[in-house]
Amino acid sequence: MQLTAIGLNHQTAPLSIRERLAFAAQSLPDAVKQIVQNRAAREAVILSTCNRTELYCVGKANDIVHWLADYHSLPENDIRPYLYTLDSDETIRHAFRVSCGLDSMVLGEPQILGQLKDAVRVAQEQASIDTTLNNLFQKTFSVAKEVRSNTAVGDSSVSMAAASVKMAEQIFPKIADLNVLFIGAGEMIELVATYFAAKSPKKITVANRTLERARQLCSQLGGNTDASLLTDLPNIIHQYDVVVSSTASPLPIVGKGMIECALKQRRRHPMFLLDLAVPRDIEAQVADINDAYLYTVDDMMQVVQMGKEARQEAAAEAESIIESRVNEFLLWQRSRQVIPTIKALREAADVQRQQALNTALKQLGKGVSAEEVLEKLSLQLTNKLLHAPTVALHQINQHPHLSEAVSEIYRLPEHL
Repeated sequence: MQLTAIGLNHQTAPLSIRERLAFAAQSLPDAVKQIVQNRAAREAVILSTCNRTELYCVGKANDIVHWLADYHSLPENDIRPYLYTLDSDETIRHAFRVSCGLDSMVLGEPQILGQLKDAVRVAQEQASIDTTLNNLFQKTFSVAKEVRSNTAVGDSSVSMAAASVKMAEQIFPKIADLNVLFIGAGEMIELVATYFAAKSPKKITVANRTLERARQLCSQLGGNTDASLLTDLPNIIHQYDVVVSSTASPLPIVGKGMIECALKQRRRHPMFLLDLAVPRDIEAQVADINDAYLYTVDDMMQVVQMGKEARQEAAAEAESIIESRVNEFLLWQRSRQVIPTIKALREAADVQRQQALNTALKQLGKGVSAEEVLEKLSLQLTNKLLHAPTVALHQINQHPHLSEAVSEIYRLPEHL
């Protein structure tokens, strides 16, 4: 079985496909355990974010794709056009690039490294990771640290959180005059809420599945904040000019009917809605409503590209570091692959040594002189150890490079 990666991201698949192949946080532990238990892969790490779903595995690509389609109850032919399949060398390079933010929508963005570390932690907890992937990701995290420390690839990057504020300001010039509602209280909402809070909006409300977590985030944000439950949304959503949602819900939380009712109560005063969830939290049909300005992660592309040109030179430096570290890892990997062969060779030689020794001891027990026994022992060992390479060399026509290999292995003098 070989190291391989199967995935899709914002470059290969639209949001409508990505959300169907995403793994919710609560289902990820079971999924990564299941792929190993079902023997679709020997080892597995699953990375699932708003922009990508990737499976890093030790296994066969076709088995992994089949499992992925089966897990999400989708026909294989429907998802294959959007997937990339990476072999061992490409998987190593891709993991390094992803961890450094070189494959992100926001070039150099730092959040992906934390998400990758979380994915590895979940795999470790579910015992779906062993020597190969553990070594790959330890090296991956080391490379990411080196790139961050020695290049400016992350400098001047416009994060998704900062871009959220910029997009809202295109509809409402002054955030300080607005009421802002955050649906969810996870890491992404926490980041976005921090940026909005810095603009001192009139009111901030966090609606979450649990009131305790919503209150915790409100206490971090300060200012005029309030906590609510998701079940309160139909009654309160009309009060807010800006709605930002990012939960792990498998189904939409905000529907077209809810926003239509909210806009009537607002007397058609516009609403800015930003859906950062994959799968989506807000029904796509909301975009068809007048005065409802709905944006998704894919709509943020232009905003987050700001400053990308300034980071391209640093990205080239990062790529150079990565290429060097890929070669190092490949050399280490190849050295590890030969260990079983070395072990088998030594075990076979020891069996031959033991057989020759037993024969010698029997001869000594019969009174044969030590000199004669040692002579026969040395000849027997020589014949046994050289038998296999001699037989192989007689098949030189089938293996034309074998002679050179044997000469190098045994350090034989050059001959005509």
